[in-house]
Amino acid sequence: MRLRHHDIADDLRQQIATGSTQPGERLPSEADLADWYEVSTVTLRRALSVLQGEGLLEKIHGKGNFVRRPHRKISYVGGWGTLDPWTATEPALRVTVRSTTVQAQAHLTTLLNVPTGSPIVETTCLSYGGESPHGLARIYMPRDLVPAGLLDDDSACRDAVTRFAVLGPPPAALRETVCARPPTPDEASALRIGHASVVLSITRIATDSTGRVVEATLLAFPGDRVDAVFTNHHVLDERQTEG
Repeated sequence: MRLRHHDIADDLRQQIATGSTQPGERLPSEADLADWYEVSTVTLRRALSVLQGEGLLEKIHGKGNFVRRPHRKISYVGGWGTLDPWTATEPALRVTVRSTTVQAQAHLTTLLNVPTGSPIVETTCLSYGGESPHGLARIYMPRDLVPAGLLDDDSACRDAVTRFAVLGPPPAALRETVCARPPTPDEASALRIGHASVVLSITRIATDSTGRVVEATLLAFPGDRVDAVFTNHHVLDERQTEG
């Protein structure tokens, strides 16, 4: 038997999907909704919590529950390691950048294939569309491979960071592992999403011609705010085209 709060969530979700309740519209008070559905406020709040976790509703303290406006989407271009240049350069998209030097521990030693304690530069990049965070990147590079201007806020390096691009010279190989998963507590806080939300997670490893890892990037995007585009290029065998 289904729980009653799921029935309420289904009904409200249907109202939002059909346009009966418009983006930006304030729902009736929780007390009024509880009376309408003939349930307790506890059950009603559980239903609202489901929709808040799905990103359909936003609760503003002291004002009530509002239907979320659709988020503007950005595009991540797989294989190039960058945000789509059209969306990345729009004035509405702004990015905060912070770089610091840390010592490689635990997962960083594995990602970068370096000894424990090696100096690593961590660059954290958070993109915003208006007031809503759209993407979080944590970029790691061995200290000896960091471009000269990165820690000095050089404009060229900053431009690369704001596009979530590979910071160093073009790598010989770029490997991206993609999955959908719940956000970590840090990601949920930075991206302002519920713990029941889904993020598109991309782990990007760049290597040089010797196989050395020159950069490791951990990307997290709220699932409703990004499109990931991957393109395959077929290379013809020249021997088959001769004659």
